[in-house]
Amino acid sequence: MSTATLEAQSTDAADAAIRSFTVTFLIRRFDPDVDTEPRWQDFDVEMFATDRVLDALHKIKWEQDGSLTFRRSCAHGICGSDAMRINGRNRLACKTLIKDLDISKPIYVEAIKGLPLEKDLVVDMEPFFASYREVQPFLIANSQPEAGKERIQSIAKREIFDDTTKCILCAACTSSCPVFWTDGQYFGPAAIVNAHRFIFDSRDDAASVRLDILNDKEGVWRCRTTFNCTDACPRGIEVTKAIAEVKQAIMRGKP
Repeated sequence: MSTATLEAQSTDAADAAIRSFTVTFLIRRFDPDVDTEPRWQDFDVEMFATDRVLDALHKIKWEQDGSLTFRRSCAHGICGSDAMRINGRNRLACKTLIKDLDISKPIYVEAIKGLPLEKDLVVDMEPFFASYREVQPFLIANSQPEAGKERIQSIAKREIFDDTTKCILCAACTSSCPVFWTDGQYFGPAAIVNAHRFIFDSRDDAASVRLDILNDKEGVWRCRTTFNCTDACPRGIEVTKAIAEVKQAIMRGKP
């Protein structure tokens, strides 16, 4: 086979790899000034395989309907702003690639569940952050470190809570929880995860306070271990395991 033929085949393969295609998005819309109930609206968008759902939302807002409302910030899976339900699963729009979805069917996009819907894909996050604040998600130390020195912690002790430091407060785990959908008082997985991060931190002196808070009837004992939260977490945190460890800490006392 000649060099020219090989180059032509290579060019054809490259063109095929970057070819665009039309994807249909069904977005659950809600405008409180107009709608009494949410409604579905479809949009056809030209996409590439490596585009993300967030790119599609940008194209719709910038080119088709400027009234489409959603949150986003960093667009790199760090800020947690663009958590939403995509084809029935909680995901970050900025981390969900088109090539990982079945584009032979419409892609359904809607707001996360369990929190008050404000407009389109935006929910009121205040109940979520209220639970987060209630578990006192900050270091509480009664002693002072030596002058000019940091609070020393071994690698082994850090590893105990390393997983739960990854939380970005996107609410994907909490809004995937069936208990949270039906019980507005439940702390929810994200609050428990952030309590875990400090309960097991050897530098913190308020583990017993947080354990008392989570020993409430709306605390860890409301968890039904469905693993929805673990499946939904875009950071790969073993949320259900963390909740189980907090339960164990309550039963045996301060870790």
